Amino acid sequence: MDTSTPRFTHDGHFGLLLVITGLVGWLASGQLVLERLAVYADPNYVTSCDVNAFVSCGEVFKTWQAGLFGFPNPLIGIVAFSVIITTGAMLLAGATVSKWYWRALQVGVGLGMLFTIWLWSQALFAIGILCIYCMVAWAAMIVLTTFLTSRNILRGVFPAGKRLRTFLSGWTGTTAALLLIATAATVVFRFIGVFA
Repeated sequence: MDTSTPRFTHDGHFGLLLVITGLVGWLASGQLVLERLAVYADPNYVTSCDVNAFVSCGEVFKTWQAGLFGFPNPLIGIVAFSVIITTGAMLLAGATVSKWYWRALQVGVGLGMLFTIWLWSQALFAIGILCIYCMVAWAAMIVLTTFLTSRNILRGVFPAGKRLRTFLSGWTGTTAALLLIATAATVVFRFIGVFA
């Protein structure tokens, strides 16, 4: 292992990061599935994240966007975040993972991030209602995507120029933080009347 690469790219550290982000996303997805099942069992059930008319998982469940592929979206999260947790556990156990696996994982996470961006845009600009557990999953995806992409570039899974590699070596954490802040800012500005 090249000691010149940032610590987060080392298998042990990165495995821990995958387990943590995977668990956060999995727990958020799992809670959404439980809430959805409770609504199926009792249409009058009030979900634990129903705060008001603008922050309500229950109201989001009623939209077509909540089941884009014909089943509740959180089921995708349950499966996808399980893969992330498993990969992290493999790294923590000392397993060596081939480049093809990292490339496949990058494609999967990339598609997941595109889906997350779509869900964010729908929540803010089409539905006009927030879901707390959904936002937790968004945050997990932002951190996961940022660090996985940086790790794969810095470890040579994907080719990149020296400038990009230098930037990622020092600014990956900051980039993830800025993306989280920017996402939070869009939520605040979109619902400024509610927060005020």
